[in-house]
Order: sequence, then C-alpha cells, then structure tokens
Amino acid sequence: MFRGLYTAASGMLSQQRRIEMMTNNIANANTPGYKADQASLRAFPEMLMHRIQQTTIPTEKKPTWRDRTYIGPLSTGVYVQELVPNFAQGDIRETGNNTDIAIIDGTGTSFFIVQNEAGDVRYTRNGHFTIDADGFLTTTDGFYVLDENGNRMQVGDEQFTVREDGTITKDGQTIARLGIAYAANVQSLAKEGNGLFRAEQELPPAEAYTIRQQHIERSNVDLARAMTDMLSAYRAFEANQKILQAYDKSMDKAANEIGRLK
Repeated sequence: MFRGLYTAASGMLSQQRRIEMMTNNIANANTPGYKADQASLRAFPEMLMHRIQQTTIPTEKKPTWRDRTYIGPLSTGVYVQELVPNFAQGDIRETGNNTDIAIIDGTGTSFFIVQNEAGDVRYTRNGHFTIDADGFLTTTDGFYVLDENGNRMQVGDEQFTVREDGTITKDGQTIARLGIAYAANVQSLAKEGNGLFRAEQELPPAEAYTIRQQHIERSNVDLARAMTDMLSAYRAFEANQKILQAYDKSMDKAANEIGRLK
C-alpha cells in the first residue's frame, strides 16, 4: 500500500473543513456580535519506520545512518483538532434604533444574559434586540433579555433609555438594569448557533464595561483575510488532490499492467 495515500486524503479532509468554517464566517460577516471561528490543525503522531522482519523495538536506541534497519519517520497526516472562536470585540456602529444596545469592554469577555425557549440561560454579544407583543425586551429569535437579577424586562415600547451602566429608565422611572456577565475564560464557552454561547457554570456579573444605546457591535470577521485564507485552503486542497490522483494512477498500473501475463 502506498504510504502517502492516507496522508494526502487527511490533508484534503482538513482543508475541506477549514473551507466550510471560513464560508460560515463570511456568511456571518454582517451578523451583529458574531465571533469568527479559527481552525486549529494538528498532525497525527509520526511513525518510525524500520526494515521488515526487524525484531528490535524502534525506540530501543537512537538510530544512525549506519543502522541499515532504520528507514526514517513517516508523517501520518493532519486533522482539524478544534474550531476556536475569536472573541475580539467587533466594530461599534451607530444605528439610531433604541432597541440596539452594544457592550464596549475592549476584550469581548462581557455578554448579555438571555433566556432561551427552554428557560435555560445563554450568553450573547448580539445586542440587536426587539420588543415582543407583551412589551418584553427580547432577541430577534424571541429569547428574553434578563436583568441583573435574572428576571425578564418589560419595557412596554421603544421609548426607553439605557444608561452607560446598563440601567434602563422610562419616563424618569428606573425599570431594571441589564444583566451583563463576565467570562474569565471565554474559550470555555460553547457555541450554540444564532450568536448564543453556553457555559458549564453560571457566569459572574461583569464590572468593567460601558453600554451604548442606539449602537450595535458588528461581526469581527475580517473579510479580506477570510477570502485570502480560503484561497490558500483551496490551493492546499488541490495540491493534496493531485497527489491522490497520482497514487490512483500508480495503483491502476500496479493492478492492471505490472501483473499482466502475455
């Protein structure tokens, strides 16, 4: 069996997954609060090759060029170990919409606290909110935005004001204060889609942040770099594909020509 066959195939699979990841990033370039994914590639363990029928263990001694039983190391391929979100804060854009709220912290470690349809707490940076039929502040998917005490916030209509500390007032009366959570280790958060993140344990309240009403945090996807990385991944995929095609031709000759009887 050709040893490089699976190495080239694993290269194609890993590059295909990178392309899918970058395609998703580009598709969400205009999604408020979206955090771009980054791929972490890792090589499979190398194999130390020795001559057939060699009885000694390859790691018993350090091989030298005089050791005729020693052939050399063989790379066994590469794979995408994990997809890691980039939590850097995106650009802040003014919208003029009262229900648009942005968190400014410079680190991307503060999150709005929301409640999904199952009643579970989730976290998001997407501050593109709306108001439902009952006057509650919700996300565009209908998830309730929670205050600092974990309660839903009923603001009635869009005629409310959000101060820099997250306090919501209307007609001079304080309604509630936005619940803003802090993640000391953002990489421990799990993506759930729709800009939501899940934490294994409840996150503590954030302290160092500023709330900006009528503003939205844009996606942190760098379109120019994403397109460049995608082209690079395509080239790597094509290179591995050609290697695989070469192996395929070699195996075709081995099976149909070398053993042919005349």
